[in-house]
Amino acid sequence: MKNPFDKILNWYFTKNALPYWSIFLIDCAVLAVSGVMVYWAFHDGDLLVANFFPLLLTLLCFIVLSIPGFRIFHTYSGFMRYSSFVDLMYVVYSNGLALILALIAQRAMDHLPSTYFVHFDATKILLLYVMATMMMWALRVFVKTLYDVAFSNSRAMRVMIYGAMSEGVGLAKSIMGQRPRKYIVKGFITHYKNTHHQRIMGQRVYSIDEDIADIIRKNKIEGVLVAPYRTRDFQNNQEIQDVILGTGAKIFMAQGAIEMNPEEGARTDFSNIQMREVSVEELLPRSEIRVDMKSVGELLTGQRVLITGSAGSIGSEIVRQVAKLKPSAMMLIDQAETPQHDIRLMMAKEFGDIPAEITVTSICHLRHMESLFKAFKPDYVFHAAAYKHVPMMEDNPSEAVLNNVYGTKVIADLSLKYGAKKFVMVSTDKAVNPTNVMGCSKRICEIYVQALDLAIKEKRVVCPGKKTQFVTTRFGNVLGSNGSVIPLFREQIKNGGPVTVTDENIVRFFMLIPEACKLVLEAGTKGNGGEIFVFDMGEPVRIADLAKRMIRLSGAKNVEIKYTGLRPGEKLYEEVLNELEGTKPTFHEKIRIAEVREYDYEQICKDVDELFEIAKLYDDMETVKKMKEIVPEYKSNNSIYEKLD
Repeated sequence: MKNPFDKILNWYFTKNALPYWSIFLIDCAVLAVSGVMVYWAFHDGDLLVANFFPLLLTLLCFIVLSIPGFRIFHTYSGFMRYSSFVDLMYVVYSNGLALILALIAQRAMDHLPSTYFVHFDATKILLLYVMATMMMWALRVFVKTLYDVAFSNSRAMRVMIYGAMSEGVGLAKSIMGQRPRKYIVKGFITHYKNTHHQRIMGQRVYSIDEDIADIIRKNKIEGVLVAPYRTRDFQNNQEIQDVILGTGAKIFMAQGAIEMNPEEGARTDFSNIQMREVSVEELLPRSEIRVDMKSVGELLTGQRVLITGSAGSIGSEIVRQVAKLKPSAMMLIDQAETPQHDIRLMMAKEFGDIPAEITVTSICHLRHMESLFKAFKPDYVFHAAAYKHVPMMEDNPSEAVLNNVYGTKVIADLSLKYGAKKFVMVSTDKAVNPTNVMGCSKRICEIYVQALDLAIKEKRVVCPGKKTQFVTTRFGNVLGSNGSVIPLFREQIKNGGPVTVTDENIVRFFMLIPEACKLVLEAGTKGNGGEIFVFDMGEPVRIADLAKRMIRLSGAKNVEIKYTGLRPGEKLYEEVLNELEGTKPTFHEKIRIAEVREYDYEQICKDVDELFEIAKLYDDMETVKKMKEIVPEYKSNNSIYEKLD
């Protein structure tokens, strides 16, 4: 049962605000009380009673003289519960103006009969407005404090803020204004040294060189909030990440901050700030990738775009990125029914103004593919469809050939036949010095596409319309893609472990899906044909370290890591270039062109046709044997096909 005081607090603080006239009257009353107290301080109580009505009339005049300041600085139109330093300064400005007007009026009042007014000299008037200012301040601070106490959340998380300059202060003010309060700021972390004894908003500022782990534990910190525009610094500092995670504290990233008027200097709007718990993808060390999507848009806007594998991790993101660039029409092909249905719903919801034909079929169905190309006549083809799981393809080499290689040949040949401007194939780093069936199948795709482009340029293959340009893009693992380690680890941690890692020393390159797809679009649209574009994937990541970090991020206890041994066809590290390959720079610092050997188009056509006929017999050994003939550098690893090397 709440007491009456609690009921009054609840009634007041659940109101949007007191009416502005209420605050106006309160401030007027404060002025009157201040005047009475000043007069009393200079005269005895009897004189105060004797001159009560003249005093009242005098104070009424002072109140009237204060109204212009109230009006100009809007001291009565704010929320007392949200009072800030700016609001307190407006009170000073308002009363300062009233003081000047009162001193001017004092001269006139001195010539009036004393029966109407009491005498206030300059000293008394100054004291009156100083006292009124202090009392108005005290009232606003009291209401704000009362509100903070009344609505404080005992379960609010104790946090420190990473970033101690304007971004950190802006973030702190933003979260302190949230109701109910979710976070209690207990300090700031900065890169600056010599921060001893420095404080911001009453809280200590700690240098990153100090023992942050000990500070977090002593202050019982539950989380660290990364301020906007400090995100990149934080992502590149794995040491501080590990220190924080090692204490059991959570990490949160700020979203929704907007930089205002950058030409006038940085000014950040924190009004819509939201905190989101960090994902492991955001903690991998990566340099920022910027893609000139405006120039890509100039090439794709108003074009007819066909995308295979549109329901996959890469394909679906390419769909989104292309749709944002306003093509005239889109044809989306995938054989996975349910994910393709999700793409249909996404297109209808987010890009309903773009004509999109969503088809469920296999790229290996030649007649169906030809009917689609004949009707749609794409200007650009992005080929992302492929079987990609190494262990699955190691067990099913014939399917890898028929889907990946034959399917690519079908789409490439039809792109040429129906006059597409550009064919862009998504390849993989596993195609370099392949040690498994999947990687080799993608390398054969690269060889065929390159040989076809060269044959067109040498006029050994007839191009019905303008010359179709064939471009290949090659990169490593993308974070969060279907079948990647991160979703697997997340599920294993959720189930209490163990988290399975094949080898303690295995490393992989990683890239975010949106970044990879933007690079695909830029490389694909700006390529001249025949290139294999390789992406700068940054620093390789040890999978064991990734697993440990995910366990710490989850807060799970006693989850062990189990090493299971390399899977068939798997190698400890991936490459993006063959040992015999060099690279050339391009239009983007993160994209380079691989200098690879050229293949004769007629010979590769003969080889792949033989490979298709063998694959149709589903003789695994013979299929892989032929693949090794086409790609001599293909050396099986931890596989039954090692006997063929």
